[in-house]
Amino acid sequence: MSLGIDLRFGPSGWDHPRWDKLIYPRPQPRGFHPLEFLADRFSTVEICATSHSFLRPELARPWMTRVAHNPSFVFTARMPLRFSTERRMESEAIKDFKQGMRPLLERGMLGCLLMQFPWGFRFNAENRAFVISLRRAFHEFPLAAELLHDSWTAQEAIGTMIDYHIGFCNIDQPSSDHAMPPSAYLTTNIGYVKLSGRKHGPRAADYLYTMPELLEWRMRIARIRRFADRTFVVFANAAGGKAVINALQLQALMDLEKRPEAPAAMVEKPTAPLPFAASAA
Repeated sequence: MSLGIDLRFGPSGWDHPRWDKLIYPRPQPRGFHPLEFLADRFSTVEICATSHSFLRPELARPWMTRVAHNPSFVFTARMPLRFSTERRMESEAIKDFKQGMRPLLERGMLGCLLMQFPWGFRFNAENRAFVISLRRAFHEFPLAAELLHDSWTAQEAIGTMIDYHIGFCNIDQPSSDHAMPPSAYLTTNIGYVKLSGRKHGPRAADYLYTMPELLEWRMRIARIRRFADRTFVVFANAAGGKAVINALQLQALMDLEKRPEAPAAMVEKPTAPLPFAASAA
């Protein structure tokens, strides 16, 4: 089975503490940039910095240049929490955010804009109306919603997402009462999967998925991919570079014809068995 351009794996973000020592080569070659390194191995990266700040157009353009050697590469990005969580929908702020994202959108380099909501954001009439208002405010963007509460699996909630062309972010998160369970929903032509780890507390991102856990997601992703035009699989367990390790592992499990290389740090001190022959970067 070959991955093709309809299925893309990658981590959430690239500028994380300690990745310079654990993931990226040391010493770094002249002109090294993390995006170029990741684009050698993956076809997507979720821009997580946009959760709290707006992207400047002059920053987006060099990012596109950094990944241009991988013709399959497409970014995804998080919608600022000021819109989705804080509900601060000032028209000028929305305009400024769109301006920063426009280079990616116009070049076809933005595969999805991800709206994130807290666990307390349950499905009810008020919250349904708010999600619809976000869809209308960002009508030009391909949207997906990361919803943590299982009330959003109700038939009416799924129907709303289908009717308003909002993708469903299938998540893996720590289990708790009414936590969204692992799923394989597809409500638009874009499939989205986010694996954030299963550990509670401040070190939630410090979680390494086991091979049986990845195999479970391999089955769900295969079901989503069957009907989606494109599917993004993003790992947000960033601590210790685990997002890169697990993304490489699951990518290899999905593509038996290609064996991506692992970063040198994984070869020198692997933290998990890799399902492919690793070689130094």
